[in-house]
Amino acid sequence: MGDQLKVLDRVADKGLDIAMHFGPKLLVAILILAAGFFVGAWAGRATARLLARVHLEPPVSRLIERAARVFVFLLFVIVALQNLGVELLPLIAGLSVAGAGIALATQGVLGNVVAGLTIIFTRPFRIGDYISIFKEEGEVLAIELFSTTLGHADLSRVVIPNRRIVGEVLHNYGRIRLLSVEVGIAYDTEIGAALKLVGEILAANPRVLKDPAPGCKIAHLADSSIVVVALGWVRIPDYGAVAGELNRAIVESFRARGIAIPFPQREIRML
Repeated sequence: MGDQLKVLDRVADKGLDIAMHFGPKLLVAILILAAGFFVGAWAGRATARLLARVHLEPPVSRLIERAARVFVFLLFVIVALQNLGVELLPLIAGLSVAGAGIALATQGVLGNVVAGLTIIFTRPFRIGDYISIFKEEGEVLAIELFSTTLGHADLSRVVIPNRRIVGEVLHNYGRIRLLSVEVGIAYDTEIGAALKLVGEILAANPRVLKDPAPGCKIAHLADSSIVVVALGWVRIPDYGAVAGELNRAIVESFRARGIAIPFPQREIRML
């Protein structure tokens, strides 16, 4: 029993010595980390205010803000470790080896990050543009480090990994699109009157942009009709709705003016 008490006394004395030696250093290290957290948050907010004057893309601003916050906090972590007497060189070497292993295991993720940074800084498209890639098309809703989100007219969304975008052929329509509406008229129709009527329909639609100017022309000569095409620039959200409005207006106006829209027909002669 006496030997056990002596062992406990020695353990207690050793623990007390460790606490007296490392306790103040540990307390100071905790205070340094707490200060680093608040200073890092302040640095992030200050960086965000500065970037707001430059008018960068939102993903770029968020990335730089987070990088500034993490960088400042890491400086305080280094100071805290030095205060505890930790050797930084072996720690850095160990982190390097671990980082290499993590990089090999997450090649796809890192590829998306690098591709995301490429998209953010080279700006092949911006939020609000209408793009087409990989048989997918839609309005760009978000550009993140890992993926880009496209929105469709049916309110669905398509999320494309960034590494599938960089290096591929991309069609960027911008924020407006050219709408083409075709209609066939009979061969005995007065061409000038039909083209004038289609032009008036385009001009009367408030969602068809005046600049670039709309227009109409003869697209081609079909077997049973002369195909007239109405061309008008519209904003991306109005594309589907304007197509329906123009089709309806053309049909109603042609009926009111007696302009026939012929159906396919063939003349057969028996000899």
